[in-house]
Amino acid sequence: MGSMGAVPQQTSDSFEDEPPLMEELGIDLQQIYQTTMTVLNPSKPAATTLMDDPDLSGPLMFCLGFGSLLLLSGKIHFGYIYGVALIGAASMYTLLNLMSVNGVSASITVSVLGYCMLPMCILAAVSALLSLKGLFGIIVSIITVSWAAFASSKLFVSVLAMYDQQPLVAYPCAIMYGIFAVLTVF
Repeated sequence: MGSMGAVPQQTSDSFEDEPPLMEELGIDLQQIYQTTMTVLNPSKPAATTLMDDPDLSGPLMFCLGFGSLLLLSGKIHFGYIYGVALIGAASMYTLLNLMSVNGVSASITVSVLGYCMLPMCILAAVSALLSLKGLFGIIVSIITVSWAAFASSKLFVSVLAMYDQQPLVAYPCAIMYGIFAVLTVF
């Protein structure tokens, strides 16, 4: 029977036997790095095994970073960001499942769309430093939207083996990232 002053018994599990916190939470920094490098260099072929274990920590980090960078330029759009991301991910999930033979999981869709928010984060960082209202802003926005759409469509096409349909996948991705660019510029 236990009492208030009882000394806790030693268990056989020690602190050294426990797995690291990142491993316990399922956060793989090497995979986050590889996926980020694939988005940063879309001309490099994407590995088909890249999305075998999709994580949501990297996309969450990029969405929070995008909102924080917009906050630096005086725009409080966290609700719009998560609303557009949710509707865009649900739409892309539906569209990809209709287009592909294999189908895609919702976690892969959210992971790819979230990782490809990195060019939008760069656009938001430029927006915090410079005004994007003008010709310069239009050109930079078109470049970042094209970059994000190309990277996300390339990842979707490599995961789902839909190599002939990349322009069909890139178009709705460009629309979604275009909305994020409009939030950034205006």
